[in-house]
Amino acid sequence: MPEDSMENTHTCTAPVNIAVIKYWGKRHEDLILPINSSLSVTLHQDQLKTTTTVATSKSFEEDRLWLNGKEEDINHPRLQSCLREIRRLARKRRNDDDPGLDSTCLSYKVHICSINNFPTAAGLASSAAGFACLVYTLAQAFGVEGELSGVARQGSGSACRSMYGGFVQWLMGNQSDGKDSLAQQVEPETHWPALRILVLVASAERKHVGSTSGMQTSVQTSHLLKHRAESVVPDRMVEMIKAVRGKDFTAFAELTMKDSNQFHATCLDTYPPIFYLNSVSHQVINLVHRYNSHYGLTRVAYTFDAGPNAVIFTLEQYISDFIQAVRHFFPPLTNGGEFIKGLPVPHADLSEELKQAIGLEPMPKGISYIISTKPGPGPCVVKDPTQHLLGPDGLPKNTVKQDSHNRNRHKNCDGDITATL
Repeated sequence: MPEDSMENTHTCTAPVNIAVIKYWGKRHEDLILPINSSLSVTLHQDQLKTTTTVATSKSFEEDRLWLNGKEEDINHPRLQSCLREIRRLARKRRNDDDPGLDSTCLSYKVHICSINNFPTAAGLASSAAGFACLVYTLAQAFGVEGELSGVARQGSGSACRSMYGGFVQWLMGNQSDGKDSLAQQVEPETHWPALRILVLVASAERKHVGSTSGMQTSVQTSHLLKHRAESVVPDRMVEMIKAVRGKDFTAFAELTMKDSNQFHATCLDTYPPIFYLNSVSHQVINLVHRYNSHYGLTRVAYTFDAGPNAVIFTLEQYISDFIQAVRHFFPPLTNGGEFIKGLPVPHADLSEELKQAIGLEPMPKGISYIISTKPGPGPCVVKDPTQHLLGPDGLPKNTVKQDSHNRNRHKNCDGDITATL
C-alpha cells in the first residue's frame, strides 16, 4: 500500500436495514450471538446510508475516529473488535494466500471518519449501517476479501444484515465461537420492484433505553422472550422467506405486523418494562389497521424497531393514497415538498369515506416528516476521491478540529458510540 495517507484512503457507503422478523436478545454478549434468527429488508442508500472514510499512514501517531463531525474515543470495545479482526484477516491473507504482499502497512495507525444522512439513535438502525460501513471500508483499506458479515456482527448484531442488499436473513447459528452466525441474502433488491417503504419519523430524539441494555434486561427477566425465540420465530422465518420469494404481500405484511407487536410485547414483559413506542406510534398502528379494514385488504403494514418511528411497507399502487391519510391524521407544519423526502410520491385525493372510516382525532406535528424509499443494495465503494471525508492531512474535511480533551468525552457511554456506528 502507498505510504501517503491520501493515496491509501478508501470511502464506502452502507445501508440501513429494517427487520421484519426481529432480533432481540443475545446468548453471548461479547460475540453478539442472537437467541433467534432474523430477517430484514435493506433500504435504498439514495435515502438512508452511512458514509465512512478510512485512511492509513505511517505518519499517523495514533488511531483516531470522528463520528458525525465530532471526535470520539476509538477504544470502544466493539469498534476495537472489528478493527482487530480485520487486521487479523489481513495478516492471515498475507501469510497464507499471498506471502509476497507487503505487510508493513498493517502496523500503520488508522483514521476513521463516518457520517449518517439520517437521525442517529432514533430507532432507525443507525448502528447497523455504521458498523457495516466501518467493516466494509476497513476491508478495502487492508485488502481483506470474502465473507465479512461475521466481523460486522461483532460491532452490532444487525450490522451483519446490512452487508447485503435486498432481503437478508441472519442465521443464529449453533457453534459456540459464532462462526456459523452469519447473514445470507434471501433475494436481491431487484426481486420485488413494487415494494415501497415509508419511514414515518415521529421523533429524532435519542431513545431513553438503548438496544444493548434493553436486550440484556429482556433476556434476564422476560418469559415471553424465551417462548418467542424457541417456539415462534423458527416457523415465522420459514413463512416469511416463503412470502418474500412468492411476493405475497398479504402474508408478508401480516407476519411483519405480528412480529413487531410481539417484539414490543416482549419489551413490556421485561421488568421493569421498556417503552419504545409513544402515543404517535400507537396512533399509526390504529391508522394502519383501520385503513386496511376500510378496503377489506391488507394494503399496508407497520413495523417498529427499538424506537417510536414507524416503518411502513406497502405496494407502489397504494402509496399515494396512504400518504394522504397520514398527512390528514398527522397534519404537518411543513409544506408537501418538505414533508415527504426521498422517492417522489404522486398526489392523490383523500376520500371522505376513508376519513370517516378511519375516524381518528388528528395529531398535529405527530409526524415530523416521511422518508420514501424502496429495497436497495448492500455496501458500495465510492470511487470519486473528492468524496473522501478525510483530507490529505488525514483529518476530517469541513469539520472543526476537536481539542484533545474531547476525545474521551463518550468513553464510557456505550449508547453514543454503538448508536452511531
